[in-house]
Amino acid sequence: MNRRRFLSIAAAALATPRGAQAAVWEGRGFGAAVSMRLEGADPARASLTFDRLVTEIERMEQVFSLHRDSALTRLNRDGRLAGPPPALLEVLALARQVHDLTGGAFDPTVQPLWQALATGGDQQAARAAIGLCRVQIDAREIRLAPGQALTLNGIAQGWAADHIAALLRSEGYGHALIDMGEIAITGPRADRTPWRVTIAGPEGQALREFALRGGAMATSSPRGTLIGAGQPHIVGPRAPLRPRWQTVSVTAPHAALADALSTAFCLMDRASITRTLAVCPGAEIALLA
Repeated sequence: MNRRRFLSIAAAALATPRGAQAAVWEGRGFGAAVSMRLEGADPARASLTFDRLVTEIERMEQVFSLHRDSALTRLNRDGRLAGPPPALLEVLALARQVHDLTGGAFDPTVQPLWQALATGGDQQAARAAIGLCRVQIDAREIRLAPGQALTLNGIAQGWAADHIAALLRSEGYGHALIDMGEIAITGPRADRTPWRVTIAGPEGQALREFALRGGAMATSSPRGTLIGAGQPHIVGPRAPLRPRWQTVSVTAPHAALADALSTAFCLMDRASITRTLAVCPGAEIALLA
């Protein structure tokens, strides 16, 4: 099961409220299925909006993708990137904030270790390259330390969902749900009832359902995808590398924060999670299993 498919809209919640119009777009983005649902929207106007949002998703993939030519893959290949895109700088700034808030549990420089675990490479050398503090970031250039590479898979999808939600709000869509693996909501449904979101476990089983009127939710399940010799796909920057939790879901005002925290919390004990949440206004654990 793809790690990003742990949040889903409950089937019963997809019925359009009586008297309301709904427009739905489904497609691909960041290597997985994505969808957007606009309630109370004129279909013709919504179609034009979806066209613009598809262009935005493509633009964001040109920055963050690890699976095609992008700003991120060029940075990892060359060890430096001159004139980095503002979106990349923004996400890296948030990544550093979450890195500090989580005592280093969230660290995008684990990419070489992930690769080593996935391919049977040199784990010791990969661990030696880890350290977000060694990445030099400013508006003119991003420069990696020798042997480093970044993954933003634990934050970029959430940032993208936030970006799309902001664009929809700016156009007056107050009843929209964006599902990019991490969910962002611009407001309640057109009939003012909440959206019902189901959290699924690593085997696809439904674990819990929540009613959301706004904000965002993200879920990480380390064993939802296995790499190498059956290793969980979420790896820690330091020993012990193995996650402590099977499934972690976080609600927060923004999907990027929920995304990053749910990733980091997989590696943290309950006391450390509680301390982190105390300094993250509006962020809460929805499920810790």
